[in-house]
Amino acid sequence: MMQKNNQSRRTLPEIADIWTQYINDTMSKHVLTYFLKKCKDRKVKAILKQSIKMSEKHIDTLKSMFKQEKYPIPKGFTEADVHYEAPKLFSDHLVLAYLQVMTLHGMSSYSLCVTTSIRSDQRRYFQQCLIETSDLYDTIVRTMLDKGIYSEPPRSTPPSGIDFIENQNYLTGWFGRKRSLNAIEISGLHYNYIKTMMKVVLEIAFSQVAQSNEVRDYLLRGIKVCEGQMEEINTLLNKDHISSPKDWQSEITNSTVPPFSDKLMLFHVVSLIAAAIGYYGAAISAATRRDIALKYSKFIAEIGLYAEDGTNLLIRNGWMEQPPMVENRKALAKKK
Repeated sequence: MMQKNNQSRRTLPEIADIWTQYINDTMSKHVLTYFLKKCKDRKVKAILKQSIKMSEKHIDTLKSMFKQEKYPIPKGFTEADVHYEAPKLFSDHLVLAYLQVMTLHGMSSYSLCVTTSIRSDQRRYFQQCLIETSDLYDTIVRTMLDKGIYSEPPRSTPPSGIDFIENQNYLTGWFGRKRSLNAIEISGLHYNYIKTMMKVVLEIAFSQVAQSNEVRDYLLRGIKVCEGQMEEINTLLNKDHISSPKDWQSEITNSTVPPFSDKLMLFHVVSLIAAAIGYYGAAISAATRRDIALKYSKFIAEIGLYAEDGTNLLIRNGWMEQPPMVENRKALAKKK
């Protein structure tokens, strides 16, 4: 007979969720604490303090969950992965833009964790994480709007009435005249551009300060891949006279002193690429113009290969912490 949810052992998807969040929160705590030590803007400081407090609370709760399950607590990221004395690498405005993108990722992750949790206490935990992160996102967006640095999506004149698609020419896009982008496609292009821009910013900044030649070369390669994809998105938007979101590269300082370990910087970029694959996949499902769907498929193939190479680099350096595994039954049988 199955035990009550709050008494039963956590399922593997539930363990995966808390393991992944623990790794991400330990990274977030140290990255944001470094930003806070360098920040001058009062409003950005307040947001950073709120974000760090959330990460610290998550870490404590997640440790308790691991102890309940008698699972070893992951190592994640530690003080050894951050160098607080390093000069400022991001402007305060760029830190705010970074927080916007990372909070977007957090909300997506928490909502997925709710759907993969059977235990009611774990669902409530991730629901609370989602509420707190949504409130934080609201503060970030309001602050960016107040400062005039938020990249607002395009607007259009309301149509005179509703229309229905009359023929399959609506789906075309490979040959001949292409129809204008619809609102759903513009939304996907706009927000994927913003997320890709943040990957480029991190790759540029981290390539300046990386200690390992291998890691630096990997990051430089990523810049080319992501900038190429941004250029293709920009071309699609410009054909319908839609401007691209704000460019943040100029907000990186000229520091070459590493604030973070190569392990943290490489992991951060690889994890963002993994998230981007999911966002591109969602955009494919919503795009009804064939050329746009084809571009997203191409983007996924490009960054999928890039992410794999990054993962291999983490493994070669001994930086890739192994997630919880199911028992190897064959190995257990051989021991006997």
